[in-house]
Amino acid sequence: MTNLELLDWKLLYQDLNEHGFAKIKNALSKEDCGSLIEGYHATARYRNTIVMERYRFGKGEYKYFSYPLPALIQQLRNELYTPLATLANAWMQHLQIDNQYPLDHDTFIKSCHAVNQLRPTPLILTYEAGGYNTLHQDLYGVLYFPFQILFVLNQEGKDYEGGEFVMTEQIPRAQSRAHVLKLDAGDALIFTTNFRPAKGSKGYYRANMKHGVSTVTSGRRYALGIIFHDAQ
Repeated sequence: MTNLELLDWKLLYQDLNEHGFAKIKNALSKEDCGSLIEGYHATARYRNTIVMERYRFGKGEYKYFSYPLPALIQQLRNELYTPLATLANAWMQHLQIDNQYPLDHDTFIKSCHAVNQLRPTPLILTYEAGGYNTLHQDLYGVLYFPFQILFVLNQEGKDYEGGEFVMTEQIPRAQSRAHVLKLDAGDALIFTTNFRPAKGSKGYYRANMKHGVSTVTSGRRYALGIIFHDAQ
């Protein structure tokens, strides 16, 4: 994993504030990506497998990790939470939402468990040719964290074609805006779970955002999702 001390959080905060998402290049090593892909069929590490077509979520498959989480995923969840919680609290203040997130992830998870959100949410996803993910938000309960992170595990143009990450932003009194993002193997994308504070002429307002994956046209795409809140 990239040394967090080397991340330019000032720049990441700027991108998150302006766009609702921010890229991190080479966030995972080639070895970490390969290990996660190789472990996809190690059924003992997962609590549930979701076939997207069954629920009309798209076409593909994803698996939720069980507790205890693999060491790498636990590290990502713990260490990336704290700097994001700082920005999350600033967003709550901008929007005058009476909610502040603890700066320690273990404390936040205890809050999830207190409202019966007990199931871990980090997941690994795969799509074959024809696969896609419809636009959605990963909320999972009344308590959710405003950011989540996607890590792409293999290389577009080599291992698969298509499968771009898509975000839409609802603009008041206008049509929605779409962002189409390409990520290389090992890259990460931090993005808003639900909305971002956008500044208008009368102050900040909520710009609601959704995310999905465009159609994979060939090969097989793998990705890891880190969601910081637990599910009901």
